[in-house]
Amino acid sequence: MVADIIIRVALAISFFSSSGFSYDLHERFDSWAEKHDISFLSDTHYVNIFNAWYDNDLYINSYNSENNGATLAHNQFSGIKSDDFRQHMGNYKKVGNGSVVLTGYPSASVNWVDNGGVTPVKNQGQCGSCWSFSTTGALEGAYYNKYNSLVSFSEQQLVDCDKIRNGGSDNGCNGGLMDHAFSWVGKNGGLCTEDDYPYVSGTTKKRGDCSKCTSVKGSAVTKFVDVPHSSDEQMMLALMQQPVAVAIQADERAFQLYSSGVLKGDCGTGLDHGVLAVGYGSDENGDYYLVKNSWGETWGENGYIRLGRGSEYNNGDGQCGILLQASYPVL
Repeated sequence: MVADIIIRVALAISFFSSSGFSYDLHERFDSWAEKHDISFLSDTHYVNIFNAWYDNDLYINSYNSENNGATLAHNQFSGIKSDDFRQHMGNYKKVGNGSVVLTGYPSASVNWVDNGGVTPVKNQGQCGSCWSFSTTGALEGAYYNKYNSLVSFSEQQLVDCDKIRNGGSDNGCNGGLMDHAFSWVGKNGGLCTEDDYPYVSGTTKKRGDCSKCTSVKGSAVTKFVDVPHSSDEQMMLALMQQPVAVAIQADERAFQLYSSGVLKGDCGTGLDHGVLAVGYGSDENGDYYLVKNSWGETWGENGYIRLGRGSEYNNGDGQCGILLQASYPVL
C-alpha cells in the first residue's frame, strides 16, 4: 500500500506539473484513486485512467447542472471510458418466455428492503455473473416470503455448477439468464448458502470447479413466472408478492456514474445486465422502481438505484428496459 501511494504521488507530480490541469483537480483525482485502491502500472496507465476520469468528471458536472431528478458522482467506475464500460457490461443473455397475467390493484408503494426480504448488497466484481446475483436475490425474496427467514444464497454455486455438464445452460463469468438459473436450482434440489459456498469469481475473474455442498431445505424452485412485458401494472402486482429478477440496459454513462435520485434521463432497452427489483414508490422527483444492483455499496444509493416508472419511458418498455424481461421463482 505504501509503495502504491509513493508511485501514485510521483506519477501525479510528473503529470500535473506539465499538463496545465489545476492542483485541485490533481487532489480530487488522487483522492478518488486512493479511495478506490486504484493501482497504476505505468505513466501511460496513469494518464489513461486520468483522461477517462476527467471526461467523466465533465459529464457529471454537466448532467448535475441540468437537474434531471438524479445526481451523478464519482465511483469505482469513474476511471473507465463509457465505450469500455459497455464491453464490461455485455454479459446478460436474452430469451423470450411465456408469462402469467396477475390480477388485482397495485398499492401505492412496496419496499422489500424495509420489509426484511432483501440481503445486504453484494459485489460481482470482475466477472460477468450479474445473472447469478439477480437469481439469488429473487430466490432469497421467495424463501423469505414462504418461511419468514432471510437466507443469503450462493452465487458461486450457480457460476460454477449451472453448466451443460450438470444439466444447466448458463456460462459463468460469460453471462447467463435468470430463468435458466431458476430451472437449474429446481433440478438441483435447491441452492447452498453463501457461507457454505462463498463467492470468489469477482477476484479470479473465471468460473471455478463445481463443488459439493448441502442445499438449503425448501429452496428448490418448483417453477418460475415471467411477468408480462411492457406493463407497469403487472410489474407492480408482481412486486407486491416478492422481489423480481429483471434485466436492464446498464451501459449508459448516467447509469455508470449514478449516485442518487430518480434516473429519468436517456436509458435504452438494449438489455445487458441482470438486477433485482425490490419495490416501487414515489417522491418529489417522481414515480420510480427501487432496484438492487450487484456492484457493491459504494455505487449508487448504497448499492441501489431508483429508475423512473411510467409509460413515458421507452414507449412503455420501462426505464432502461426494466419491463421487458422480468421473472420470479416459486418454491
